Parts: sequence; C-alpha cells; structure tokens
Amino acid sequence: MITLEMMPPLMFGGLVLAMLIGFPVAFTLAAVGLSFGFLAIDLGFFDLNFLQAIPGRVFGSVLSNELLLAIPFFTFMGAVLERCGLAEDMLDSMGQLFGPIRGGLGYSVIIVGFILGAITGTVAAQVIAMALISMPVMIRYGYNMRYITGVLAASGTITQLVPPSLVLIVLADQLGKSVGDMYLGAWGPSVFQIALFAGYTFLLGLIKPNHVPPVPRDARTLTGWALWRKCLMGIIPSAVLIFVVLGTMMLGLATPTEAGAMGAVGAIVLAAIHHKDFSRTGSKVLVVGTIAAGIGAIVGILYSQNIVFKLAFAVTYLAVVWICLEAVRIPDLRDLIKQGYQTTMRITCMVTFILIGSTCFSVVFLGVSGGVWLEHLLTSLPGGVWGFLIFINIFIFVVAFFLDFFEIAFIILPMIAPTAQKILAPVVGPDAALIWFGVMLCVNMQTSFLHPPFGFALFYLRGVAPKEVKSSDIYWGAMPWIGLQAIMVVLVIAFPITVTGLLDKPLDVDLNKVKIEVPQIDLPPLDLGPPKQ
Repeated sequence: MITLEMMPPLMFGGLVLAMLIGFPVAFTLAAVGLSFGFLAIDLGFFDLNFLQAIPGRVFGSVLSNELLLAIPFFTFMGAVLERCGLAEDMLDSMGQLFGPIRGGLGYSVIIVGFILGAITGTVAAQVIAMALISMPVMIRYGYNMRYITGVLAASGTITQLVPPSLVLIVLADQLGKSVGDMYLGAWGPSVFQIALFAGYTFLLGLIKPNHVPPVPRDARTLTGWALWRKCLMGIIPSAVLIFVVLGTMMLGLATPTEAGAMGAVGAIVLAAIHHKDFSRTGSKVLVVGTIAAGIGAIVGILYSQNIVFKLAFAVTYLAVVWICLEAVRIPDLRDLIKQGYQTTMRITCMVTFILIGSTCFSVVFLGVSGGVWLEHLLTSLPGGVWGFLIFINIFIFVVAFFLDFFEIAFIILPMIAPTAQKILAPVVGPDAALIWFGVMLCVNMQTSFLHPPFGFALFYLRGVAPKEVKSSDIYWGAMPWIGLQAIMVVLVIAFPITVTGLLDKPLDVDLNKVKIEVPQIDLPPLDLGPPKQ
C-alpha cells in the first residue's frame, strides 16, 4: 500500500526515470504530474476538484504573467544582434588593441564576451561567433590550444549571468522577485567573474608566457585614431543599447517588458547602422536623432518635460522609424529579422509548454505534501545554512549534467525556493534572501554549458573548430574555467555582499515605536446666531 509519505519521493523518482528515457521535458512533466494526480485521487489523498487548480494556475500565473512577456522581446533582441556582424567588428578591433600585450587576444575575447553578454543573452551564438573569428587568429599566433578552447567557451557562458540575461528574468519570475533587483544582484558576480578570467590569463602569461604570446605590432592593420575609432564604433552603440534596456529599468522609467521592447527596436537599429548597405540619408537621420535625444535628455534633467523635450524625442522617434524602414529595405536584414521572429517563436513556445508541464507537476506534488517532505529533508541537513547551500549547489551542479537551465528553473527551483527563503532570511534579510540564492544558482548553472559530457558550449565549439583541434583539447581546456566558475560560487556563498551590495537596504523600523502626532489647531467658537423662529 502506497502511503502519503511515499508519494513525493516516488514522484521525484518517476520524473527522473521518465526524463532519462528522452521524452520531451514539457510533456514528461505533465504526464508524470497527471498520472500521480489520478493515483492520489484513487488512493484518497485528495479529490478530483483539487486538480481544478491546474487550469487556474496555467491561465492565472503563466499565460497572463506580464513579466514573461519580456522573454520574447529579449530573445528577439539577442537573435538579431548575434547575426548582425557586431561581434566580428568588436573582436577584430579589440584584438588589434590588446594583441601586442601578452595574453592580449585572450583579454579581447573576455571583454567582448562580457559586452555581447549584456546585449545578446544567447550562449550558442556567442560561442560560435567568437570561435569562428578568434580561433584561427589565436592559433596563427601560437596560443596554447587548450587555453584557446577554454577561454572561448567560458567567455560565451558569461552571457548567462550578465544582465539583461534571459536566465535572470526566468529566475526572478520563479522566485517571485523583481527583475530589476535580480539584475542589480547579478552585476557584482558578473564583474568579479570577468576579473577572475582576466586574472587567470595574466597569471598564465607570467607562469607560461609561451601559452599566451603577444601579437607582433607589425601584424596590426589599424593603428592610432583609426583603431580607437573602430573600437568606439562597436562599444558606444552597444553601451547606448545597454542603457536603454537596463538603465531605464533600474531608474524606474520602464518595466522589464517595456525595456525589452525598446531593446528589440534598438537591436534592429544597431543591425541597420552596422550594415554595409546603410544609406547616407540613414546616417544623417541617425545623427539628427542622436542630437535630438541628447537635447531632450538635457532638457528633461535640467528643466521639465516641456514642449522642447517633447519635440526633441518626437524627432528621435521619427529617426528610429526611418532607420527601421531602412533595415526592412535591405534584403539581408529583412531575412535576419525573419529569422529572429522564428527563433523567438520557437523559444517562447518551448518556455510556455515547460511552464504548463511544470504547473501540472508542482500542483500535484504540493497536493501530496511534497513541499513539507522537501522542507523537512533540506532543513535536517547538517551544517545549518552553509550545509544547505553546499548541498544545493552540489546538487544543481550534478543535475546540470543532464538537465537544461529552463528545466532546472521550472522544475527544481519552485520546490526549494520556500525552504531557501526560510533558511537564508536570517543571513541577509527576507528581502534579499532569494535574490542572493537566485544569483548564486545562476553562477552555478553557467558550468552546465562547460562540463563534460553534455556541455553545450563545448558542442558548439566542436562544431565550428578546425579539424586540427582535438576533442580532448576542448574538454581539457574547459577544466580550469570550470574551476574559476566554482571559485565564483564559493565567493558568492562566503560574501553575500557581492550580490546584496547594490540592492536597496531594507528599512529597519520598529513599528511599535512609531508615533503619529497631529498638532491641535485652536478654532474659534462657531457663532450660529440666534435660532430662527
């Protein structure tokens, strides 16, 4: 006889077994959830009316969730930018700028990976683009093969952590936290991670200088102002787009969905101005629109939103519309936008179906007291808070060998989030607990793209690498970078300030000591006159 206490571990085991068969995750979740749901009804653990919560949650928490509307916008933005040639220009200019110093090509890959991560948010395209452009150059100048494969794969995975990462949006939704707070919490670890990568390259240059040799100065095709101009032409538009997306959100000027919509339009503009067929008229319109935006921003900051402010931004909007029409006029960009739509639809449908399946599973899991079972299991771990964090991070690291990020976020995270809130709140406060936890898991899940045997970044790299690059070099080359990411996880656990430092401090107010004093006003006596007869 199956008891109620046996149902949660049986559900969890059944889910693992079904996924190992290889059936699509979204349908596996729904099938396991509904199967155990009907079994629970037959055993009398709850009645059929309980399952009415599933359509209620699907329509109430999934399909009508405004935060999830940001996913297609950010997906489209990344799909357009990954193919528009921006990565090629930035890698070429940065490589020539840093090339003459030892490890310079490695630094350029790390920096460009960080910048691209802030505007694209897709690991696959980033690894492929950087490998196609940088790998032949690094091989030509004698870089160590394992360093080449490792730095290219690791710099592509940083996009998972750098805002406006799609991963952070999903984490914020599943943890019930603000996307802006999740982005603020991720900035510290993402910058520290880049510093770790650069520091490893620097140390390698000191210990084994032949692994990261400098590029001869006479090999550069650009020098002086021409080189700086090409660097700035890649960095400045990217910085503007980052501000339009992240700055407006963090300043409270736009919601995540609105910021994503502006990012999608900005991606089309960026792709258009980088294309070789962009017209002179379009360039003039771009200059006029940029000047108008600057005037509008200055007027809005110094004065108020008067007629000059409105006219200036009206001109900017017209310039954006003109450039978007230019993009549609160019056949390459028209095809690029079409591909972006197809990619967006595919990913959005995948996320929606996984959410529907995970809803079926989680409702039944909670109905058979799975939440209580999981909380008891996690709170009884030795070591208290630190034992919990070590266990969860090792568990996520191992699970990431087999499950994709979305599957981890939609299946496992909702189960452990309530327990994490209860355990971590005494350390960093109730408001920051799940932000700290979410960013920590985000840093951890980066490794899922790197560690064998299913590291997707390694598969992407294998697919575009020349034949002389051995698969063993790709796998062994990833190991030091996995170690660096593991060090970053330890740093986030040991120093929560790396995540919470930029968050708003909670107000420490004792409500029992709050006094509201209303001053007494002496009013003259009312003279209503003699009563009327």
